[in-house]
Amino acid sequence: MKISHLPSLFLVFFLPSYLSAQNPLELDWAELRKTKPWVATEQWEPVPKRVTPGQLGAPPADAIVLFDGNSMSSWHTPKLDYGARMDNVMAIVQEKLANPSFSEPLWEVKDGALIVNPGSGAIETKQSFGDCQLHIEWLSPVDPGKEGQGYSNSGIFFMGMYEIQVLNSYENETYPNGQAGSLYKQHIPLVNASRPPGEWQSYDIVFNAPKFDDTGSLLQPATVTAFHNGVLIQNDVDLKGPCVFIGEPHYIAHPPKLPLLLQDHGNKDRFRNIWIREL
Repeated sequence: MKISHLPSLFLVFFLPSYLSAQNPLELDWAELRKTKPWVATEQWEPVPKRVTPGQLGAPPADAIVLFDGNSMSSWHTPKLDYGARMDNVMAIVQEKLANPSFSEPLWEVKDGALIVNPGSGAIETKQSFGDCQLHIEWLSPVDPGKEGQGYSNSGIFFMGMYEIQVLNSYENETYPNGQAGSLYKQHIPLVNASRPPGEWQSYDIVFNAPKFDDTGSLLQPATVTAFHNGVLIQNDVDLKGPCVFIGEPHYIAHPPKLPLLLQDHGNKDRFRNIWIREL
């Protein structure tokens, strides 16, 4: 794929829809809350059955360690993070490619864990990845009074667009295509392997990036296989495009490698033992 041609491809194929939207980089949430368009894509059935999870893993010798419990040297905070709607996604990707901008991450490192600093923004890897195997451990802190999507919400975004949800899904009701282990708003996990809040959990994920030809046309969709606490929850599923909060997804051409992003959704989720293998 000729990456140098991608910015012009974005302009040719996607600029009209970008211009037709009002401020796609800054959504009017006050106006959107009046009609709540995200409800249309919430799927409440079927509810995955519960299973008992296993033990956590350790990095193999050929892994790239992204967080070892001490340093955030592999991470920075992007000026723009992820998109909630497809026009928003397209505008963000275009802007990131044209004008990349970063700052030092403001998340906290404590007791071997990387802790979300609510309101400081997402963090992403300095290195870009395409096809990969990811291991990451996470913890939803006990937070009385929280429920549904408000209880320890975060997310892991491959290439900054393709999300596996992080959430307290232990006896915490929400729409199943938005619970822990879901490929957000696209694939419900096969089972609910969640541990209670306050306990460490793990994801082991194989992500195959989408492939595009030189004109920006999709050749092959992204696919995901995922294990939650050692239990298979996503079995080689195809993604329909970026995982968005509002509306239906579709693919946009982008480089074959982009950074991995961890979401700041206003909750103090914790992460540790993050490693990745390029495939």
